[in-house]
Amino acid sequence: MTLTNTRNSYGGVAKTLHWLTALMILTLLLLGWIADQAAERATAGGAGGEEIARAAWLFSAHKTLGIALFGVALLRILWALTQKRPGLLNADHRAEALAAETVHWLLYGALVLVPLSGWIHHAATEGFAPIWWPFGQSLPMVPKSAALADLTAVLHRAFLLVLLGALALHVAGALKHHLIDRDATLRRMLPGRSDLPTPPKQAHSVAPLLLALMIWLGALGAGSWVNSQSTPHAPSGLQSAALEAVASDWQVTEGTLAITVTQLGSAVSGSFADWTAAIQYDPRETPGPAGEVTVTIAIPSLALGSVTAQAMGSDFFDAAQFPTADFTATLHRTETSHEARGMLSLRGASVPVTLPFDLELDGDTARMRGTVTLDRRDFGIGANMPDESSLKFPVTVTVALEAMRAP
Repeated sequence: MTLTNTRNSYGGVAKTLHWLTALMILTLLLLGWIADQAAERATAGGAGGEEIARAAWLFSAHKTLGIALFGVALLRILWALTQKRPGLLNADHRAEALAAETVHWLLYGALVLVPLSGWIHHAATEGFAPIWWPFGQSLPMVPKSAALADLTAVLHRAFLLVLLGALALHVAGALKHHLIDRDATLRRMLPGRSDLPTPPKQAHSVAPLLLALMIWLGALGAGSWVNSQSTPHAPSGLQSAALEAVASDWQVTEGTLAITVTQLGSAVSGSFADWTAAIQYDPRETPGPAGEVTVTIAIPSLALGSVTAQAMGSDFFDAAQFPTADFTATLHRTETSHEARGMLSLRGASVPVTLPFDLELDGDTARMRGTVTLDRRDFGIGANMPDESSLKFPVTVTVALEAMRAP
């Protein structure tokens, strides 16, 4: 058996890459299914640190092998471009030949698009299941974006459906050739065979490539449409009613309320999309009380990367039972800066919290930024994780806003 292709058969390199790709795809499909099942169990109430760690390991294995498949696929395609391709043994059957070549183009596209969409999803997502390769945690020109992560997650599944369909047709075609037509189509991809028949005269066209491109464009369009119809960042079965506007002496014009947790050694950051702040503040030059603030937060509006659904569960924020959190505090001018001193009511617990913040006043415009570290145990979050092996105790909360004085 030669390493390069001949007119009658594939060479050793092409055969090795073909069967290696097949093994990797089967392994990835199995890993992906098992990881999804583990993630459902980890998201369900009562999930412990071991289950979350198992789900993370499975997803890390899936992602790492997926990038390896992407590399093997590129190598296989580059090798194919340098080789003559053995002709179809049924080239005189135009319809079958058209179907066979279309499926081959679909498979080549799937070997690139399925792992690439998954890779972009990982790079765009704040998550806790890292890739084990020493590269690939982020990609050039791919920002951390919940919208991009949502889109690529849907496209990953849409492209996967095309891959599964193409694989089914590819296997069915190979079995038909072997069991019904009894020709050498399958045998010439097996090791060792050299006494193989010469294919008939071939008649190639661009029709198979165009058909494959149409199918891929259809998958891209369908995936994009499904993504546009979905509710962004809302965990399944949990909707967040918009908070009503509140009366305030200072109207927040823009702002961010973000949290960072550390799960399985990786920092995961996210933010609440819906929150209100009623602020009464009177500037003063000396230390002392300077006003009041009441912040209300819609818990289901949190987007926390790949662990959003888990965070909404009963062992964590329990958003179904406690859909809002409130921070009611007095504002104080200190010797050096400002503090908000009050009670944070979250998940049925009320805990005293002091939030130090920097304040910049420019006429009727105020800009503030503050950071405070909370202990998740104070609110009963992750009570089934009594140590920090899976989820660290500290949770960092960062507030940044710009407000205008009401007329």
